[in-house]
Amino acid sequence: MPVYNFKKIQVVPGAKDMVDIVLSRTNRKTATIIHKGYNISRIRSFYMKKVKYTQQTFHDKLSQILDDFPILDEIHPFYEDLINVLYNRDHYKLALGQVNHCRHYIDGLSKDYVRLLKYGDSLFRCKQLKRAALGRMCTMMKKQSPNLAYLEQVRQHLSRLPSIDPNTRTLLLCGYPNVGKSSFINKLTRADVEVQPYAFTTKSLFVGHTDYQYTRWQVIDTPGILDHPLEDRNTIEMQSITALAHLRATVLFLIDVSEQCGFSLEQQLSLFKSIKPLFSNKPLLLVANKVDVMKVSDLSEERQDLVETFLKENSVELVESSTVTEEGIALVKEKACGMLMAQRVEMKMKSKNSTGLMNRLHVAVPRPRDNKVREVAIPPSVLAKQAEKAKAQKMVVDEIKPELTITFGGPMSTDIDTEWNPQIFPEQEDLREKYLLKNSEWRYDIIPEIVDGKNIADFLDPDIEELLDRLEQEEVEQLEELVNTMEDGDEIELTEEEQALLKEVKETKAIMIKNSRLKQRNNTAPKPRKAMTDNNRSADLEKHLSDMGIDASRALDRARSVSRGRSSSRQTSKSPSVSVGMKRKRDEVGFSPGEGLRDPKQKKLAMKKDRKEQNKIGKAGKKGESDRNIVVKNTKHLLTGKRGIGTNTRR
Repeated sequence: MPVYNFKKIQVVPGAKDMVDIVLSRTNRKTATIIHKGYNISRIRSFYMKKVKYTQQTFHDKLSQILDDFPILDEIHPFYEDLINVLYNRDHYKLALGQVNHCRHYIDGLSKDYVRLLKYGDSLFRCKQLKRAALGRMCTMMKKQSPNLAYLEQVRQHLSRLPSIDPNTRTLLLCGYPNVGKSSFINKLTRADVEVQPYAFTTKSLFVGHTDYQYTRWQVIDTPGILDHPLEDRNTIEMQSITALAHLRATVLFLIDVSEQCGFSLEQQLSLFKSIKPLFSNKPLLLVANKVDVMKVSDLSEERQDLVETFLKENSVELVESSTVTEEGIALVKEKACGMLMAQRVEMKMKSKNSTGLMNRLHVAVPRPRDNKVREVAIPPSVLAKQAEKAKAQKMVVDEIKPELTITFGGPMSTDIDTEWNPQIFPEQEDLREKYLLKNSEWRYDIIPEIVDGKNIADFLDPDIEELLDRLEQEEVEQLEELVNTMEDGDEIELTEEEQALLKEVKETKAIMIKNSRLKQRNNTAPKPRKAMTDNNRSADLEKHLSDMGIDASRALDRARSVSRGRSSSRQTSKSPSVSVGMKRKRDEVGFSPGEGLRDPKQKKLAMKKDRKEQNKIGKAGKKGESDRNIVVKNTKHLLTGKRGIGTNTRR
């Protein structure tokens, strides 16, 4: 029998939402343009597709609703009765039946109007038939508004029900309200059921899971039940009655002998008798809860006699437990699970399948030949050999006892030794006796610490401790001397030459920082190869060859002889004084030939314009979405000039 997952039921839309969904989908998925000049067969086909697609969409939507909701006659009787208790079987079936009738009615409407559309003689007639068909479908759908709203409420409540497997191994808790059922399931499983000191805190079924003998068990907490006739019980109590009637489980009937729940012990036992028919063919265990407050042995003699008489009459076993001290919780779980496992095995043995299995099994049992009792015994000869072996082993251990030392730690640890003693550790056997060595006399040798095939003790300096102390003392003395020197020393005074040199270094550093910042602000691209001068090329060539370990003198001489020199007219165009001044200005601005600029003055002007443009871009970047920005206040082409002959449509 499958376990139903009611959370997978899709949302049931309302009647108005259903109509909107279907009509909008029809408009999107079918053609929308038709002209009266088209052939009449094309016009009929256009509107027939509209009607058929609308009918099919309604059919699919309603079929999805009918398929998602469970059919009461096809599900487990537990779910059938539970749905009957919560939602009323008749109302549930009536709502689904109305939806099914609506689906068939819409299918019939579609067939009728498609038949009429085949004989439409004009676009107007076909359009009116399509309009009538869709209108009647929507009207029929709107009449289902109460049924769809009811089914949506049922879906929401079903999705909140716990997923219960009616056929798995189950423990069922029942009893009067406030006897500790929710606290018991919280201790027994990983569930987190609300616990309050008043009755009917639990209003529905709660499920938890626990493990016993490597199998998963489900534990169900039911709402409290009162002792009155079945027809007077409300919906909350009927959920418990339904679970007791249909689930194959071990029933744990909880009672409160301290009567803190608000009901006397006689009332609780009376409730057990009234619902006893529901316990038929089920393992039953009576649990006396809250024994941390009062135990059964603390009751009066009359009450104890009442409990004993009740247990004998009903053949029930009583187990005491407490959810506060967790006393008896494990015992209750073990007994309840064992009872159900035994019953399930017994039922399987009675089934038809077990007969064929038992015929294939054969257990061989030896037949007795005489009346002698043969107990399990070890022959005396074996016992004597074992005693002799143990005695010989003890003698060997006593002889070599001083040598049996095991050293812990590294190569420097010589003071932490532990001695193996069979009297202190009697359960530990001396495994050295079983060592398989080339020479059996090596078994009890002290195991050395070996590195690279040599004993570490061979590399140990006997004076290493003394040398280490000396080294540490020297380090301390050097540290103290350094601290004293730093405290007593005066500030360092520089000579005039050193001060001038320091000033020159600082000025050079400041100039380098300014030039670097200017280059970063210029954001210039690297120089192309064509713009490089001959001197730069030769310097780069010389550096590259020297890095490779090649003599660059011959290559440079050849390059200078082949390269083209400057003409005499270009060399004598400017006076030496002018060239010296230009060089000074180049150094100030960071100007170098080949940048596409005439002189440092032109570079300064270019840098100034660049900064202005950057400021404009920066201001534009600070604008927000709410800033008004009118790019052109008066469009010139619309407000100036003569108006020629023509229309004004473009204006």
